[in-house]
Amino acid sequence: MHNHNHSHSHEHAKDDRIGWAFFLNVSFTIIEFIGGFLTNSTAIMADAVHDLGDSISIGFAWILSRFSDKKASDNFSYGYRRLSLFGAFVNSIVLVAGSIWILFEAIPRLSNPVMPMAEGMLGLALLGVAVNGYAVVKLKAGKTLNEKVLTWHLLEDVLGWVAVLIVSVVLLFVELPILDPLLSIWFTLFILFNVIKNLKSTIVLFLQASPDQEQQKSIEKVLMRLPNIQGVHHLHFWSLDGESHVLTAHLELVQASDVDDLIVLKRKVAEALSIYNLSHTTIEFEFPTEACRDERNHD
Repeated sequence: MHNHNHSHSHEHAKDDRIGWAFFLNVSFTIIEFIGGFLTNSTAIMADAVHDLGDSISIGFAWILSRFSDKKASDNFSYGYRRLSLFGAFVNSIVLVAGSIWILFEAIPRLSNPVMPMAEGMLGLALLGVAVNGYAVVKLKAGKTLNEKVLTWHLLEDVLGWVAVLIVSVVLLFVELPILDPLLSIWFTLFILFNVIKNLKSTIVLFLQASPDQEQQKSIEKVLMRLPNIQGVHHLHFWSLDGESHVLTAHLELVQASDVDDLIVLKRKVAEALSIYNLSHTTIEFEFPTEACRDERNHD
């Protein structure tokens, strides 16, 4: 009973950390958009878009952390792991749309730069470093993968605000308004580069492509080396969320086997696949004279 309560309190602490970071980030994102508008700074607007994406990421991570202990149901037979993929997809679309908007705002300013309010930028930058820095310290205590990924996201935000801080200090002493759109374009291109890379990975996983082709080939070789196996087909290797992988396969037997032999073979299959840490596996044996049911369905 004591251990259960102890782990339960850890789970609550994790949820509290992520939930706290979510509300902090959303609140600060709203302040950023207002501040970017009032200071006439596209660099702050660009960082606000970045923070909006982080808020969505943290929000889905929080939802996922609350669903992670929920058991699979008849409707969601694989559980809720794919929520993180959906979150990554929504986040990517929001960031791409926001980045395009920022570029439309910032690029025309290169030929006709407008001096932003440097004092306001400096104040927001100091607040940005403080808020995101505090969130990093808070989340750094977490040990889960979600928390570690979010910590890196927030650390990127801190570095972004340090860049805004440096530019705002320069603008206090030198009238170089072009620095603001240049910084916003640099932010935006950096965001787009990472988002497009992540979006491609997310779409590939949504389409149930193999998460790792080398690992798939390795699995097939391992299965082929088992006794009484002459072929492997209809091998499907896909991922729920990029970490939890699923495998289904048909194994063709060299000769018919009785129940006891099949039980031994099943145990050997389980041992052979144990090194891959698969979340779900479904293996079907086919006897020498048996036609593959799935091949008939595909005709």
